[in-house]
Amino acid sequence: MSDGEDIRELLKEIRDNQRVSLQRQEEHLAIAREQIERSRGQVQESIELQRQAIDRVRKISRIAVPGIVLCIVLIIYLMVRYLK
Repeated sequence: MSDGEDIRELLKEIRDNQRVSLQRQEEHLAIAREQIERSRGQVQESIELQRQAIDRVRKISRIAVPGIVLCIVLIIYLMVRYLK
């Protein structure tokens, strides 16, 4: 082979390798995008679950706190009544 043909073959090989490299980069980019979308979905789901948990705690607190206060008041009343 002559030097010109060797150079041509090397350039073709470089070109082919660059094409393969670009394809792989595109595949990796697609995978990364999928992972980002999945992550966004998981974050949104997590936020929604946290909101639901906060709402439940608020609802329970509306019932539990007055009930606890009532129990404490009744205990104090009974202590005062029976310790006299």
